[in-house]
Amino acid sequence: MRNRQPISGKGVYKLTTKYIEENPSTNAEARSMNGTQTLSRALDILFALAEADGALSVSDIAQKVSIPESSIYRFLQTLEQNGIVERRGKGQIGLGMRILDLARSLSQQVHRELVPLALPIMEELTQETNETSLLFVRSGTSAISIQTVRSKALIQYSAENGRMLPLYLGASGKAILAYESEKTIQNVLDKFAPNLSKDTLLQELHHIREQGYALTQGEIDPDVCAVGAPIFDSRGALVASLSIAGPKYRFDDKLRRLSIQAVQHAAEQVSRKLGKE
Repeated sequence: MRNRQPISGKGVYKLTTKYIEENPSTNAEARSMNGTQTLSRALDILFALAEADGALSVSDIAQKVSIPESSIYRFLQTLEQNGIVERRGKGQIGLGMRILDLARSLSQQVHRELVPLALPIMEELTQETNETSLLFVRSGTSAISIQTVRSKALIQYSAENGRMLPLYLGASGKAILAYESEKTIQNVLDKFAPNLSKDTLLQELHHIREQGYALTQGEIDPDVCAVGAPIFDSRGALVASLSIAGPKYRFDDKLRRLSIQAVQHAAEQVSRKLGKE
């Protein structure tokens, strides 16, 4: 019997390539798999840069995503050509303006979808509590009103769409800030709330997360009481806050309990319409 020689790695490569070329369906499947892996690795790089909240070196990226530096360079070159990443200083890579444009566009799309979904629920909330309901989203380090349903009471809280409030004051802002990342919270505290007791505010935000709502009195307007709750999307990510606000003389214990239950229920309804399970 003739001795069989082991097939070398090069021979295996040639045989595999020949087989793929002779089988178009397998060839297409291989290309598809390779394309999927490439996309997955490119996304891993973008996620690493996003989580860093700043610039990273090529070696830092390679370590975070477990890809050789030679491959990282190739991915970055393609991403840079499309404006998805950009060079910042010597050997530093950060997210490019194109990705920020995409994020901004996505945010605007979410807001456009959010208002029609939330508006009927807000109208029911205002009717149930007889107080003004408000829908706020985060814009940088502020909360901005994108929809209001005014109370029909003679004395009512009024806020126009587009009103901006600090995240660390009021039920609408705190119901958002409480669910932001620790880095965002710290950034807000360091830059915009230097005169506040950080420990006290951090404890309050922790309490809001535990109970699921924020209750404030006189923090934005001296005579106004407000209740706010978070709204989440299908991924469980914070999207907005839904709140009611009215003159504090009406917020007795009975209305306070009713308002807390009503606001939480309304916010949960909106979240479910956004796909939250």
